[in-house]
Parts: sequence; C-alpha cells; structure tokens
Amino acid sequence: MVIKGFQKVSLIDYPGKVAAVVFVGGCNFRCPYCHNRDLVLCPERLPTIPEEEVLAYLEKRKGLLDGIVLTGGEPTLQKDLSHFAPKVKSLGLLIKLDTNGINSLILSSMIENGFVDYVALDIKAPLDGHYGQMVGLESFDVSFILSSMKELSTSNIEYELRTTVVPGLHSEKDLLDLAKQLKEFAPRAKWFLQDFQPKNCLEPDFEKIKPYDNIFFENALQKLRVYMPKVALRGGVSV
Repeated sequence: MVIKGFQKVSLIDYPGKVAAVVFVGGCNFRCPYCHNRDLVLCPERLPTIPEEEVLAYLEKRKGLLDGIVLTGGEPTLQKDLSHFAPKVKSLGLLIKLDTNGINSLILSSMIENGFVDYVALDIKAPLDGHYGQMVGLESFDVSFILSSMKELSTSNIEYELRTTVVPGLHSEKDLLDLAKQLKEFAPRAKWFLQDFQPKNCLEPDFEKIKPYDNIFFENALQKLRVYMPKVALRGGVSV
C-alpha cells in the first residue's frame, strides 16, 4: 500500500468507532471541490509512510482502536489493497472503506472475502449523463456506480451513501432528482449530505464559494425524506 497520510486516532470518521485513518494517494476523479488536492493531483510529492510502520502502530493499539478507515484519494486503485486489508483484519480490527464506487469488482471482492466491514460510497450528483462533468471527466458510465450500490444493498455489511453539496453545482432540484434515483436502487440506505467546505480545493476558485446555510438544508431535508427516509445532514453547517 502506498500510504501518504496516517491519522492515529479519530472519533468521527468511522461511525460509533474509535479508528485510525489511512490516506492513500491518487484518484481517477477530478472533482473541483475536492479538499484533498495534493493526494489527488501530486501524491508523488508527499512522503510515503511505510506499511510496516502503520501495522506496527495498529498492533500496539489493539484493544484501544476498534478499526481503521481507508480513504484517499481512492483506495480501490491500490494494487496491494487485497494484501493490506487481511493484515489489518488479522489484528482483530474493523475496516471502513471510503470509495467513489468506480471499482465495483474490487468492492465485491473485498466484501466476499470479509476484508471490509463498513463502506461509505460517495454519490457525487444525479446519476445521469452529467455525472462525468461533476467529477472532472469528459465522459463517464454511471453503471459503475450503480453496480457498487447494488453490491452494497445486497450485502450484509453496514454502508452509507454520502453527497457533498456545493452551491453552483448542486441545487435543491438536483438533490431531489438524486433522491428519486436512490429510492429505486437503495431505498433503505443511510444517505448523508455533507456541507461543502471551501478550503484546499482542487480548483482554487471553489475556495471563494460560500457554503449553503442551515435554512437550505432544513428545507431540502424535509423534501428528500419523502423518497429517502434515512437522509440526514453530517458535519458543520455554515450560518
């Protein structure tokens, strides 16, 4: 695993668990509002943390940590993911995977082999022909995302869907369109909206955007719950 960042303890990244967070470099998306710019654009410039160092820390913290979070970047791009995960599991730790959903076959393999216990699947926008534009690609086949969603909805592991809401990219109508689509493919899923934070964005101009306020989310959530009852707001909201 090419590890580019390591947070030794987090109380918020794995719901209900005390976890360490492992950051990998590289991503196949170019979401302009992404706040992990260096991990996406130039991971080679960041120091690499030896896998052995991370595993040694996790070994010493057995009994104190519940698990780890694999995030990035996009973890499913890592060739050694299927080798690293069982090493973590052998320590008796849970694994949460943050993914953009593009590698449904790898996700399926992780689930089948018991290498993942919780998945957070990012849903960037309504699942239509504009998805590629939202993630900085000229074209994109949303069937990859739908396949990942199907894998999760038919599995026995915990999972959530999450969407970062950015003014200028996401309107209330966009969220309603997405809610109707999610109802079809994952009606019982937990869906978290995350308020956009304008810092360290992949596209610097996005740092000038003012996030939505409480009123926007309060109004939107009432309408979205008609289609997705388990939708909620996560994280700080601007005032």
